[in-house]
Amino acid sequence: MDLNLSQPAATENLIFDVTEATFMKDVVEASMETPVIVDFWAPWCGPCKTLGPMLEGAVTKAKGAVKMAKVDVDQEQRLAQMLAQQGLPIQSIPTVVGFYQGRPVDMFQGAVPQSELDAFVKKVVDAAGGDASGGLDDAVAAAEDMLAEGAAADAAQTFAAILEEEPNHAAAYGGLVRAYIALEDLSGAEATLNGAPAEISAAPELEAAHAQLELAKQAANAGPVAELQAASEANPDDHQARFDYANALQGAGDMAEAVAQLLELFRRDREWNDGAAKAQLFTLFDALPPQDPIALAGRRKLGSMILI
Repeated sequence: MDLNLSQPAATENLIFDVTEATFMKDVVEASMETPVIVDFWAPWCGPCKTLGPMLEGAVTKAKGAVKMAKVDVDQEQRLAQMLAQQGLPIQSIPTVVGFYQGRPVDMFQGAVPQSELDAFVKKVVDAAGGDASGGLDDAVAAAEDMLAEGAAADAAQTFAAILEEEPNHAAAYGGLVRAYIALEDLSGAEATLNGAPAEISAAPELEAAHAQLELAKQAANAGPVAELQAASEANPDDHQARFDYANALQGAGDMAEAVAQLLELFRRDREWNDGAAKAQLFTLFDALPPQDPIALAGRRKLGSMILI
């Protein structure tokens, strides 16, 4: 599927060496339009040899939203001295500085993990109002719209295409799992979830997708909503009937009433079935967006009940 994403600029245009003679033109002046991240390094610096390629990869993924300049401090000692005089001392290496509109906007020193590098690049790009994802975040938003409108098959294709571009895109992985759930392909959803790269396995998007998959499995085994409602109302102390009724409700999309029934079950017997009501409530909350009103209200009510 063609996402129509902008093609990345040639690597030699994105990542380049600068000297004292070219720093003003290639970094300060160039950053008036596009942010420039400067990597101060040296050939003898072990952490630099690890950090440099990781940073280059993060810059390349941004597809032209940011550029990267490399300064060999051994060869450019006068440049380092000049920057120190201007209030930007390079006290250790590696040092990485993001420039926008001719001024530093952020910096760090020492080796950092890939996740922090990606966050640094995003922060520098965000300062310029750009998109560090190279258009992938827009594609994810479009796929989410498709999913919300009921076009789950189209959403799944789009999420899969995004993952071909960026295999570690947690939002796309979570979206693909949810698209399979919407298509009632629970085995496909589980296989996708199990195949997620280890680097993103604990990402909130995947944890939410996992919770939704668990709920979908439970809903698939639940009985008809009307029958379970009647059974629960006929015997309010039949906790299993109320629990099954809540599962059927969430399977039918009525999350608010499902939460209400589980809260009522917790109120009646919080220890029933090894605390099943509370555990199920947390699964429901995890499956909903963090700021969802149902999740927020449900957490508050559950918290108040626990304290009683």
